Amino acid sequence: MAGTTTDAARARATAGGANRWVVLVVLCVSLLLVALDATVLHVAVPSVTEDLRPSATALLWIVDAYPLVCAALLILFGTLGDRVGRRRVLLLGYGIFGAASAVAALAGSAELLIVARALLGVGGAMIMPATLSILRAVFPDRRERATAIGVWTATAAIGAATGPVLGGFLVQHFWWGSVFLINIPLMALILPLGRKLLPESKGSADGPWDVLGALMAAAGVLTLVLGVKRLGAGHGVMDVWTLAPLCVGTALIVLFVRRQKRRTHPLVDMRMFSRPTFSTSVGCIVLAMLALVGLELIAVQYLQLVLGLSPLETGLRLLPLTFAAMAAGATGSHTLRRFGPRTMVACGFALTAGAVLLLVMMGQHDRPALLTCAFIVLGFGLQTTLFGAYESMLSEAPADCAGGAAAIGETSYQLGAGMGIALLGSVMNAAYAPGVADVPGVPDTASTGAANSLGEAYDIAARLGGPAGDALRSAAQHSFVHGLHVTLLVSAGLLVLGAVAALRLPRAMECPAQHAELPAQRTDAPLAMADRPMVPAAEAAGSGRAGH
Repeated sequence: MAGTTTDAARARATAGGANRWVVLVVLCVSLLLVALDATVLHVAVPSVTEDLRPSATALLWIVDAYPLVCAALLILFGTLGDRVGRRRVLLLGYGIFGAASAVAALAGSAELLIVARALLGVGGAMIMPATLSILRAVFPDRRERATAIGVWTATAAIGAATGPVLGGFLVQHFWWGSVFLINIPLMALILPLGRKLLPESKGSADGPWDVLGALMAAAGVLTLVLGVKRLGAGHGVMDVWTLAPLCVGTALIVLFVRRQKRRTHPLVDMRMFSRPTFSTSVGCIVLAMLALVGLELIAVQYLQLVLGLSPLETGLRLLPLTFAAMAAGATGSHTLRRFGPRTMVACGFALTAGAVLLLVMMGQHDRPALLTCAFIVLGFGLQTTLFGAYESMLSEAPADCAGGAAAIGETSYQLGAGMGIALLGSVMNAAYAPGVADVPGVPDTASTGAANSLGEAYDIAARLGGPAGDALRSAAQHSFVHGLHVTLLVSAGLLVLGAVAALRLPRAMECPAQHAELPAQRTDAPLAMADRPMVPAAEAAGSGRAGH
């Protein structure tokens, strides 16, 4: 207790200084870089494909490595910061993030780019939980902290909105590696500033830190997804390199759950999943991201390779989606109080499914009005869903488990996003490949290469030339649009499933005037997102997701 009291006094002394708003700026710049890196690569995928010529599986890993590694390590680094110091972990995350950005920018092969993206995920997992932990330490006053969290989440929204546009501008005027290179000067600036300005804070460190459990969860997630990716790439389920990761990953996750149930001080309190509202909310978060994030990646390829838009034009086309999500977040608190979690989440899913089905009307010709309307509805529906699900999850969790609940929610969000890219990418590949298998006049070797991706098919068609090249290009384009339609239908099915699952949520939301104040000296939450219950739960849930 003496240690935490000392930490609390130090935090109050730091917060009393005028530099706390400068600290907020440093934390927001940190978050901005992490948020940008989650979306900035999407519009560069066709350029990466043309330059590095990755296989279909490698292309999925290039995009997927960052969110999956980040999700796997959030709990590990969140609890590590509680014990060794959040500032220390944050500064180390800066260094890893900057170094990985340099490697990614200069990567000459798909394999090296995948490794760099994984290291970016390690750095991101160190930065994300530490920013809110330090924010709470320097803003002990509840009203100021609410303002600071609002600025923090607005920064995340700006990062998500500008990522595709910035990526499109850089790819169009420079090369795809420049989307990573911009991180380096910012990290070189923020690392010494963070070391000088950011205060150190630690939790009470009750009980031993379950390092083995954290590593077990990370390894289980990564190996399980590896098996799913190999299935999506066309490998049989009985293939040893597919079956082994599936079995090992499942076994590790089961062992992790059993280990957490037995421990006195678990990393994740599994008893929360026995509450129907909590488990349903987590499931809704996973389903929403599973259905939509992979679809965004495919949509970017459609806009550039089928419609022929430039990377910058592609980024601008995606802006309505993010701005609609921000609008839903701004009005989410009122909507939740008016209609309740069940109606809000179910209707959010239904809206999003309707927008996805509307996109099925897209073909090989540009229809900008249809695209814009669909993206607006999709963004508003998605944010409405996530807002209601997060609020229900955080409200259902006991106050002393708020940090663990936030960790589960953030990990579910990241894991759903990564699995969505793997699942919908696999569906897309399975629907696309048969269309280029037997094109008249095209050799079997060329057909095999064209089946990897639409970008590779265009490249092979250009090398073939003549009627055979034209036939391959036309077949690949038709097949890609067909695969897009199949993927949209699968995505809509997942969203309808989410709407049905949301019927288990409470009909009405209890909305007390204020949540009970947590003890000032308590900083031992597994992730710093435990601060969110300190503001009205609806506001915390909505503003927190608008930036993703």
